[in-house]
Amino acid sequence: MKFTIERAHFLKSLSHVQSIVEKRNTIPVLSNVRIEAKGSTINFKATDMDIEITEIVEATVIEEGATTAPAHMLYDIVRKLSDGSDIEITYPDEKGALRIASGRSKFSLSTIGVEDFPVISGDNLPINFEINKDELKTLIDRTQFSASVEEARYYLNGLYVHAKTEADTNVLRVVATDGHRLACAESPLPQGAEKLEGVIIPRKSVLEIRKLLDDATSDTVSMSLSENKVRISFEDITLTSKLIDGTFPDYERVIPTENNKVLEVNVKELASAVDRVSVVTERNRGIRLITDKNRVTIVAVNAELGNATEELEAVYDKESIDTGYNFRYLLDILAQIKGEKVRFSLSGNTAATVINDTSDGSAIYVLMPMRI
Repeated sequence: MKFTIERAHFLKSLSHVQSIVEKRNTIPVLSNVRIEAKGSTINFKATDMDIEITEIVEATVIEEGATTAPAHMLYDIVRKLSDGSDIEITYPDEKGALRIASGRSKFSLSTIGVEDFPVISGDNLPINFEINKDELKTLIDRTQFSASVEEARYYLNGLYVHAKTEADTNVLRVVATDGHRLACAESPLPQGAEKLEGVIIPRKSVLEIRKLLDDATSDTVSMSLSENKVRISFEDITLTSKLIDGTFPDYERVIPTENNKVLEVNVKELASAVDRVSVVTERNRGIRLITDKNRVTIVAVNAELGNATEELEAVYDKESIDTGYNFRYLLDILAQIKGEKVRFSLSGNTAATVINDTSDGSAIYVLMPMRI
């Protein structure tokens, strides 16, 4: 195998594929990226046995062939080579290694044969549809921060994606929860997704998809799903991931429907105030929101170091409610409110709070109270 490739194209592809390779692997070949030169393209592939990513890049292929090389080391080498340079890859060299040459720089990396490299793709994925790239990015951004990271409740370690009919409108709904907060966002249902009954996409896969979308130049991406796998592809990149084999809880049961005490406040002012008063909380992470006639007071108390309060103008005309929240969870939600005002639908001091954007009803958040 021998080919020449532009550094910029090589680096971009390596940054995508090496991202899913774990730093430590008990199976040596999983630390490697598979490189295949064929025709006028190079096919890069990496996997951690749960996610597989492939990317095809144009190059000048002198001799076809394939091998695998250490993904992170190869990425670091290419990253430190000169901008605008061409890179020549040769395998095998005189010592049977992968040779990397660019200008006066030369490297030699050990390899593992492609016959040992695992493959997880190839299943029939019956549900196929295209979705706008920006809509998919928004759905992920609005929900992924609420996914659980606790291994014990593995079925919460991802995004629950399903088709839903709401008020005679078909939508694609994405939900995430860790038991303390819940995020639910939706967009118009793409054609072909009507039979999507519900799958859980792992958190790591979601984060990798989100990073890839930032580099996508096409307006739409293709998604394919089966009962146990999801595949997303655009341009010359394909990511295939196993799904979480579990049952997502009935999230609609935990979304309050009778919270009739409504507080509306400027979202930027509130986020800034919460950020300021939270300085005194340290590890406690607890703040209180106290509502009163047309105002809300944010309070943080630290028994050892002191306290902080800040008062904001608000729209509110019910009895006073004093509720404690984890300020980090609250700030995560407020960061997703794009309108001028945020709406809190309250019931009582110890009841779950519903939060949403006053100018956009396509996302809803539920935040459980915190005892302070």
